[in-house]
Amino acid sequence: MKILVAGATGNTGLRLVSELCERGHEPIALVRSSSDTENLPKGVTQREGDLTDLEDDVTKGYEVVIFAAGSGGDTGPEMTDKVDRDGAISLIDIAERTGVRRFVMLSSVGADDPDPDSELAHYLEAKHAADERLKSSSLEYAILRPVALTDDGPTGSVRLGDDVDPKGKAARGDVAVLLADAAEQDEWVGAIRLMETVG
Repeated sequence: MKILVAGATGNTGLRLVSELCERGHEPIALVRSSSDTENLPKGVTQREGDLTDLEDDVTKGYEVVIFAAGSGGDTGPEMTDKVDRDGAISLIDIAERTGVRRFVMLSSVGADDPDPDSELAHYLEAKHAADERLKSSSLEYAILRPVALTDDGPTGSVRLGDDVDPKGKAARGDVAVLLADAAEQDEWVGAIRLMETVG
């Protein structure tokens, strides 16, 4: 499948693009003009685009879109809104208009009901808004909500569901595998799954 990946040059996105390549798909990396693309797998197609100012046809011709982008922990509330909320919603809007079949969202534990007293409250509110827009769309959707991310590779040992420890850890390698699964598998359609790495 031709799969557009937003956030392809990030810590999780790079793992995801490699995973999709290994599975025989054709990932297209959505990158800003200033993005460091040297770590993308050789030969991966790049599509220039900025989540804060997307072109109206940025998703045209793709079967699946995966949103694995984030404004990053060092940015303020304004950029969180522009990328994690508005950028994601804009990409969903465009995906609906251009015939995309499935949209996979990398969200976060706590995004279902953001705690206003949490230090991540603003981020979780942004993710909540994006998730709600996706759920109300006409697209096939899957939402993955991992706990705190580590830079570990795939372990193959994950827990999905309501018994996930909110204070646990999730390996980015495992997250990448599950995002790729969500792009492929019908059992993920309409699913919202909490996730942690165990063992």
